[in-house]
Amino acid sequence: MYELLIVAGFGALAYRNVRIHDNEFANVSRKMGDRLGKLWDIAHQGMRENRFLRAEKALLTILKIDEKNAAAYNRLGILYAKQKEFRDAIDCFEIASSIEATPSSLHNLGLIYYETENYEKAAVAFEQALKLEDNLAARHVAYAKVQEKLGNDKLMFVELEKAAELEPNRETFTLLHKAYTNHGMGVEADQVADKLKKLKVPAGRAKRILRPRRVVV
Repeated sequence: MYELLIVAGFGALAYRNVRIHDNEFANVSRKMGDRLGKLWDIAHQGMRENRFLRAEKALLTILKIDEKNAAAYNRLGILYAKQKEFRDAIDCFEIASSIEATPSSLHNLGLIYYETENYEKAAVAFEQALKLEDNLAARHVAYAKVQEKLGNDKLMFVELEKAAELEPNRETFTLLHKAYTNHGMGVEADQVADKLKKLKVPAGRAKRILRPRRVVV
């Protein structure tokens, strides 16, 4: 009987220790989550206010805590791109894509390759982004711009036409019209010009789409 009481006592003690450990773990996890949340707030605020050093320190701290945080690498890449530190930006976007390949990280990587005139790699990155998400005109416009640089006019037209189909607005039609005009395709250019004339522009600012540019988002 005495032995049974001892066993039961150890069992109760073990259960109590497990509960204490679980509570401590929960507290640590909660504190860590709060800290990461504060660091993200600092990073976002720093980016908005162009306080790049402050934002960089916050993001690097996040990566010390969670070295496989793809979102932090992606945001860090954007920060470096804004400062025209393209080599570092490419490194960050490549790491982000290797951890978690998202349309955004791949598209950003393509934009940086485009900016640094590495059009072959830009094309690959945009292709991968389109495989994951092909319903945004911005992705097709970016891919079309790269194909234009590579001399693949046929594919360029396909992508610009797709962009205009997805977002039939003044900007996509203007890009398509310019491409047709530059390549001496008068009939096609006139057809797009007619669409531009019929296009009703809503009051307020016209809707814009992302083009390949130095600043990524």
